[in-house]
Amino acid sequence: MRQSLQLRMGQQLTMTPQLQQAIRLLQLSTLDLQQEIQEALDSNPLLEVDDQENSPENNQQDDDFDYASSQESSSSEPSNDFEEQVTDYEMESGDALNKDTVSDELAMDVTWDEYMSAAPAASSGPMPDDDMVYQGETTETLHEYLMWQLELTPFSPTDRAIAVAIVEAVDESGTLTVSTQDIVDSLNEGSDEEEPIELDEVEAVLKRVQLFDPIGIAARSLQECLCIQLNQYDSSTPWLAETKQILNEHIELLASRDYRTLMKKTKLKESDLKEVMTLIHSLNPKPAASVIHEEPEYVVPDVSVKKVKGRWVVELNPDCMPKIRVNDQYAAMSRSVRSSSDSQFIRSHLQEAKWFIKSLESRNETLMKVANCIVKQQQAFFEHGPEAMRPMVLNDVAEMVEMHESTISRVTTQKYMHTPRGIFELKYFFSSHVSTENGGECSSTAIRALIKKLIAAENAAKPLSDSKIADILAEQGIQVARRTIAKYRESLAIPPSNQRKSLI
Repeated sequence: MRQSLQLRMGQQLTMTPQLQQAIRLLQLSTLDLQQEIQEALDSNPLLEVDDQENSPENNQQDDDFDYASSQESSSSEPSNDFEEQVTDYEMESGDALNKDTVSDELAMDVTWDEYMSAAPAASSGPMPDDDMVYQGETTETLHEYLMWQLELTPFSPTDRAIAVAIVEAVDESGTLTVSTQDIVDSLNEGSDEEEPIELDEVEAVLKRVQLFDPIGIAARSLQECLCIQLNQYDSSTPWLAETKQILNEHIELLASRDYRTLMKKTKLKESDLKEVMTLIHSLNPKPAASVIHEEPEYVVPDVSVKKVKGRWVVELNPDCMPKIRVNDQYAAMSRSVRSSSDSQFIRSHLQEAKWFIKSLESRNETLMKVANCIVKQQQAFFEHGPEAMRPMVLNDVAEMVEMHESTISRVTTQKYMHTPRGIFELKYFFSSHVSTENGGECSSTAIRALIKKLIAAENAAKPLSDSKIADILAEQGIQVARRTIAKYRESLAIPPSNQRKSLI
């Protein structure tokens, strides 16, 4: 095989490290971006926080955009070659996107000071008795809480071993995950005791553990959990006997909400059954929920929207990230140092610092363009609520700001907008459309809001079926199939009509 040299010409798109950095910064959330900025400040000596930019005198409304300025910015050409490179790369890559992504509403209307566990006192004088100082929250798992009660309960060594095995078999929902026979087998296996543990001993200890706080913990079923709580009621409690009968003998009818059959078998009138249901509703089907506390998730909005003189104005959140700049003193040292290695070190870090600042500026500019476009398209939402949401997909915004869909997807992912109606992820404002009778379009988000409103106002004794909701929407000119109503209802975590039926 003979070797030879050939000359070929071709074109290909090269993704430079600077372009990679710009795309990565564009898709970072606010919290991740703050961490990225801090890492850049720690690794690059030529970057520093610009304290003057954060001063009240210089913190003007430079980032504020109204609709007029937004339209000019959206329709104009990219401001620099750097943004053109990003846009060209996005158009070349053509990432696949989901155009009907809706996120849950998150809200944070508190300040950091409210979560300070113990602030220093203003003076060393005595504190008034009626002052309450928040000292933080004690986080304790369900297992730790039960073990603490177990240590305070007098048990024999054998009963204590059984109680420990029971507590360890309780899951986060408070349910006993193994049978009592399994506990007997596990304790007797490899035991040196002459007398093996009997099933009756485990049952007796289980009853004691089930009386730990919260009452009904370590139950093997919902029926047992509710019955344990009922047994703590005084025997003179009205309708107690009837309630126990229903839970013990007709739990299936109660779960299916078949009240007609339930009244027939128990020979109770509807008014009597309402009293029984009131007593049942006073019980706690998930007692462990009162002990387990989930850690709150905080969201820092990237942009905020407010109405100023009748116009909706969008502005960047100045607190979401620090203002950074190049240290002029270090940058000037590149011309005065004698060592070539030192000069090269400063020059390389200076170039990195400039690219990093330029990437941040490009990110903020792109975010403002997209946010202004969203607010302009969804003015009805800000005025009237989710029921007035207009259908909008990523391509609509991409055409208005002259960017690729993948860029819009990166900008709207994990970016949040603070509005008078709450804090929303930017993707919340995108939804598919449903055709109406008059040839118009209705947003799927608006349909979800209408379904939620109809169900909230329904008669609990006769809840609306999916077909009935479809008929009501059809009367308003919105043609939606029953299965579509069911899909939207399930996305809202709303149970079907037979499970929403209630006597009280």
